Amino acid sequence: MRNDLDHIETAFVGTPLAGLPIGHGPSGTVLVADIDPNRLHETWQAADALVPITGRRPVMVTDDFGDTLRIRPEPEPGPPESELCAFAEAAESSEPWLAYRHYSEDDKVDKGEVEYYARGMAGVDLTALVSGVALPTSRQALERTLYDRLLADADLYAEVLDSVRFVTQTDYWYTPESVLLMLLPTSDVRRSGYWVDFYGALTREYRQKLAEVLAQWSHRWDARLVASWSTMLQFQVGRRPAPGEEAWTAAGQLKALAPNLDLSRWEVAVALSAGDAWFVHNRP
Repeated sequence: MRNDLDHIETAFVGTPLAGLPIGHGPSGTVLVADIDPNRLHETWQAADALVPITGRRPVMVTDDFGDTLRIRPEPEPGPPESELCAFAEAAESSEPWLAYRHYSEDDKVDKGEVEYYARGMAGVDLTALVSGVALPTSRQALERTLYDRLLADADLYAEVLDSVRFVTQTDYWYTPESVLLMLLPTSDVRRSGYWVDFYGALTREYRQKLAEVLAQWSHRWDARLVASWSTMLQFQVGRRPAPGEEAWTAAGQLKALAPNLDLSRWEVAVALSAGDAWFVHNRP
């Protein structure tokens, strides 16, 4: 409705969104065009701060990969309330971590492979920390032992952190050439998953599981979805997991949702306690 657009435009006054082209998007959404890619996070933060006024949760999207995202001359109806309620109820009971599991979750590590896993993707060799571990063993058990022993060595932990902290900083985020702001017709986190376009959630069932992930991460870590670039999701995080059990659990969930995140779980656990930007990558 034009009145809705007028209300949003008024809310935008005095923010980085003021004066930008605005119009109707797909399935009840509103699109704001001409977002400066260099101010992507700042602009999203302005829109996020306005959720109590607009009633719409923001997410950055791109039309770099197709022309389906465009401002439409007439509003397109969103899903009926009954459908959204059913979606949210199914999401809440979906137990996403039974479905989202990293492909290496059940890998075994033999003697000749220890150095590979203990060196990590960032190249810091921690083989000495897993001496004495009985082999073969599961990759998860080896990495957890390595992580626990790393926590006990402050100097070595700091060295690892220096090599992996980039993965939880906004500089690591992908930036498309063309950015649009999509305002979803809901302020509810779980319901917002209905509109999120993500390669790791191609079916309705998996969209529901992703919606529950969004809700769980929002509740536990104040993690808010900033952008969805089809195979990538980017989050602003308000509460960092503490080193130890919290970081280990969060790292496992992030790796499960992001199988193409090129760090070992123990490295991700170190990074998560020192950064406020999470990056999810799941591609074909």
